[in-house]
Amino acid sequence: MIEWIKNPWPWYIGGPLIGLTVPLLLIFGNKRLGVSSSLRHICAICFPANIQFFKYNWKREIWNLFFVFGIAAGAFLAVTLLSNHQPVNVDPKLVSELKDYGINNYNQLAPQDIFNWSVLFTVKGFVLMVVGGFLIGFGTRYAGGCTSGHSIMGLSNLQWPSLLATICFMIGGIVMANFILPSILRL
Repeated sequence: MIEWIKNPWPWYIGGPLIGLTVPLLLIFGNKRLGVSSSLRHICAICFPANIQFFKYNWKREIWNLFFVFGIAAGAFLAVTLLSNHQPVNVDPKLVSELKDYGINNYNQLAPQDIFNWSVLFTVKGFVLMVVGGFLIGFGTRYAGGCTSGHSIMGLSNLQWPSLLATICFMIGGIVMANFILPSILRL
C-alpha cells in the first residue's frame, strides 16, 4: 500500500479537493452540495403520503443519497483499510486540559471516555449525544441546511443567507467549545 495515503493530508490538499466538489457538481449535474437534505429524502421514501413536508419528487434527488452513502463508505474504508491504527496525536496542552474533564483515552477520533454506550446512559452522555443531536438537527432545519451546504456551497455562490449561517455556526462553535462544553464535561 502506498504509505502517503495512510497519513493525514495537509489542509492545502484536502481543502482544494473539497472545494473542487462544488464546481464539479454544478458543471456535471447542476446539483448543489449538501448532506442534511438526505434525511428528508429518506423520510420521503419511508413516509410518502403521510406528511406534507415529505411530499415532493425525492427521486430527482436520489443522487444525494448515493453521495452520502459514498461519504460513509469512504470513512469506513479509511478507518479499516487505510488507518495506521495509532492513537490520535493530541497537543500536550490539550491533553492536560482534557484530563481535568476526565478524558484520557485518545485511541480513537471520538474519545471513548465520553462517546460509548455506557456513557450514553449517564446525564453527561445523554446531554452530549441525545440533546446535542436534537439541537444539531433542529438548527440544521432552522438554518435551511448544514455546514457543508452553507459554508461550502452557499459561500462559493456568494449567498448572503449562507454567510449569515456560517457566521452563526462559527460563533456557536466557539461558545460551545469554550463555555458550554466544559460545564457539560464536568457533570
